[in-house]
Amino acid sequence: MSLRFFMYFCLMDKKRRYIIRPYSADFSQQWDDFVDASRNATFILRRGYMDYHADRFADRSLIISAADRIIALFAACEGDDGEIAAHAGLTYGGLIMPASGIDGADVVDIFNLITDHYRKAGYRRMRYKAIPHIFHRYPAEEDIYALFRSGATLAECNLSSTILLSNPIRFNENSRRNMRRAEAASLSVGLTRDFSPFWHILSDLLATRYDTRPVHSLDEITLLASRFPDNIRLITATNADGATVAGTVLYITPACVHAQYIAASPEGKAIGALPLVFRFAIDNLCSDARYFDFGTSNEHHGLYLNAGLLTQKNGMGGRGITYNIYTLDL
Repeated sequence: MSLRFFMYFCLMDKKRRYIIRPYSADFSQQWDDFVDASRNATFILRRGYMDYHADRFADRSLIISAADRIIALFAACEGDDGEIAAHAGLTYGGLIMPASGIDGADVVDIFNLITDHYRKAGYRRMRYKAIPHIFHRYPAEEDIYALFRSGATLAECNLSSTILLSNPIRFNENSRRNMRRAEAASLSVGLTRDFSPFWHILSDLLATRYDTRPVHSLDEITLLASRFPDNIRLITATNADGATVAGTVLYITPACVHAQYIAASPEGKAIGALPLVFRFAIDNLCSDARYFDFGTSNEHHGLYLNAGLLTQKNGMGGRGITYNIYTLDL
């Protein structure tokens, strides 16, 4: 598969000639520059984030050019059993589009070229994690249309809770009551660069309740936060003794501030610390964003909805948007 993968494929249409080539480290700066200027990508699609787990995911990303100019990128890795995954190691991946210069018809042609490339490389199926629209700087769902035209099916739908920051819904009475209790307990809320105490709480919570662990290890999240200090921020609540009792790791992007991790210790849960943490986040770190996203409340690939968790997030003003995953036979 690897020898065939590094072949170039071209498509001629009446508008332009597209050239597709596999990504290599020689193009890392061009990749990052394109991501930064795109209308739908975020910092997790920069190479400094994508490549932190390169030992676990074989990169199969593509660069699409026309007239010696990059016009699109495709973030992907090799999946299991003949699958190309866009992207297995990230929350989302797939087609990264420029601010201007290509339209829906172009994207259909480009997507056909991409699928033909992977088919000829020996892959039998594509798994595509679409970038949710809340992260788009400007509308960018031409890839969804191209998936439809290609015969893709919706394989997984996860429900997230999101606040429209220009017109937020007020925290409900239960959340406001919890904030008053947390304030009465003299909790201190603020930003920190020390991930260790929060990671202990998070790891204990996930192990106890879900028999799992964080996607990132403590070393990995610390590394990523050092590479992206403006994008990855940790807010914690500490008690009068200075012990961390709750917190959230935020991924800050131009359009959306996303809660990547949320956790509270038994003490933090009893005090009702999390609404105070999120009030701090919304008041202090969301001035430039359109949305605040609490993240999904699903398990088992979207088939189970944690109603209690959803109620908690909706009590702080969240309303539903979906994270969708498509599959396409090649």
